[in-house]
Amino acid sequence: MAMPRRGEHRSGFPTVRGAEPDVARIGVRQVTVPATGSSAMTSAIAVLSFRPDAFRCVGLAAELADEWVELVQARRLREGAGRRYLGAMRAFLTYVDAHVPDAVTASLGRREPDLQVVVTEWVRILPSRYTAGSRTPATNAGHLQTLVARRAEHPDRPVVGHLNGWVEGAVGVRRGGTTELDEFTRADKRTLVQAATVALRATEARIRAGRELAAGLEPVDGWWELENLLAVISRDPRACEEVFTRWPDVNVVPLSLQKLASGGSTWPSPRKLAQFLVAQLFVTTMDLHAYRILLMAATGRASEEITGLTEDDIEFTPHGVTITFNKGRAHARMRQAFTSSPAPAGTLHPSRRRLDAAEIIRALLELNRPLAERTGIGPVPLFLRALVSRSSLDVGVMTRVRGQTFTDWLRVNDVTVTGAADIRRLRKSVKVEKAIAFGGRVSDVADDHSEQTFRSHYAHGTTLRVIAGEVITTAQQRWLDKALTGPTVLDEQAAQSLTDPRAAVVLGLSPAEVEALRTGQLDMGVTDCCDPFASPFGRPGQLCPVAPLRCLECRNAFVLPSNLPQLLLFADHLDQLALRLEPKHFHALWGQSRANLVEVLEARTPAEIAQARRQIAEDGIVVHLPLASRVEFDA
Repeated sequence: MAMPRRGEHRSGFPTVRGAEPDVARIGVRQVTVPATGSSAMTSAIAVLSFRPDAFRCVGLAAELADEWVELVQARRLREGAGRRYLGAMRAFLTYVDAHVPDAVTASLGRREPDLQVVVTEWVRILPSRYTAGSRTPATNAGHLQTLVARRAEHPDRPVVGHLNGWVEGAVGVRRGGTTELDEFTRADKRTLVQAATVALRATEARIRAGRELAAGLEPVDGWWELENLLAVISRDPRACEEVFTRWPDVNVVPLSLQKLASGGSTWPSPRKLAQFLVAQLFVTTMDLHAYRILLMAATGRASEEITGLTEDDIEFTPHGVTITFNKGRAHARMRQAFTSSPAPAGTLHPSRRRLDAAEIIRALLELNRPLAERTGIGPVPLFLRALVSRSSLDVGVMTRVRGQTFTDWLRVNDVTVTGAADIRRLRKSVKVEKAIAFGGRVSDVADDHSEQTFRSHYAHGTTLRVIAGEVITTAQQRWLDKALTGPTVLDEQAAQSLTDPRAAVVLGLSPAEVEALRTGQLDMGVTDCCDPFASPFGRPGQLCPVAPLRCLECRNAFVLPSNLPQLLLFADHLDQLALRLEPKHFHALWGQSRANLVEVLEARTPAEIAQARRQIAEDGIVVHLPLASRVEFDA
């Protein structure tokens, strides 16, 4: 018996005779899609297959499989998207097999068993099968909903029961969330750019030397000569595959080639030799990391926008280059110009060279054009690479290759970054710099995506949070410095000096305000006030709304010796509040006032305080506070 394929399920349940679906409907479904990493220039394909008979609910599986095949073909989905739909189908069908007794008869066109109940329960338990916040449950439920919706739209494929209500409504699962990446620190970004520049120069020097070595040579006798091998491969890159077919006994290979074919290991191999030869003439995946870093830093664009560029997207101008970027996820094309700014006249060695997108692109096109012409690829992709895979040459755009990832590039170039080694962080670093340059204006920063995208994916970064925090703190401090500087305290000698004409200059008041202060016209109940209509706690022109409760926190307040009785009574009031309120609550409301009051009273002598207490008792002095300051506690 044939074994089930990996990821598929072979049912162990007996088949119920008389309820089997039409055998013709349960054959293997196959669809051909572009392989992961392929592009318009490379014709790599993948074949996705699905076996409905791997499940007990074979009829339901066949129905979903038909919709899946048509969906993949209609939307021209790539391999990854097609496999995700397969995963959702298999997850749901496995649940139906395990939880529906008569799964064999399950069908979107039958009322029994009721698939609405099955779908509802499957959607309900989906999140429990994944980690908290995972987006897979919502993705699987959404894919199943899409397939059912397609079937419901077809006039000859009925969907009965209550599934139409689910199709037209919400999926029923929260979308989940992801942990957004933080940007690179400025030091890390500078290190990346410097290392990429060094690697770029090394790549250009290596390929230039290899091509010069192969230039002008005709293939001659003596296959295992370095110059001859380079000459052959430079004319036909796929000739490197002959290294595998012609590989003789290792002793026949010259010692110099044996060292190259060993690749640092103890035993030479044809694959390592082919990899070395190809790398002397063409750009490899590892080389392209440096160009991607520099172009992302120069343009501020995402990795997929950079690696998808071809020569048709490039237009050189006298002062730089204009690039047409394709945003695949947004289905948008955007043109942007980048200027080449030469160093100022008379500057032989500028301290920091500006990244020149036009220069980087010219270098890439020059390196990749020979490979594209010899393999019939056009237009020339900027990120074209030659990769020796097993015993053949794979020519295509830059993709993720095991052993040649961004992490591997960092390790080879001895670069260490703080946090995750993810190239997407470089895009965020450029966005942060742009946000700083534009003063945080989202409309200017979000020039290549929506403002919501900026808020969701870029505004959370550490740098912008720190800057936002500093802005808020500065604004708060400015207000606090203005509002909470506290009153001006005058002792007996200073109070007597108010009659001196120079007092107005010293106190920063007008002569009329000094006279009103001296004669008690500005008494607010606890302290005096130089201008009750310019309170930092109210609007300009409004009578102070918080006097006398907040006078001890106000810069407009003046504490005169004559205010001592009211200050003592206000201190008694605060003592009573301290007994009635929780310490934390009291400190939040009255901590600053009490601190300022204590400092004022400590400056008075015991004799002055005793005299003020006698005056309160003899004259029946009371402090007049707003009713609101008592109602809350006396009720």
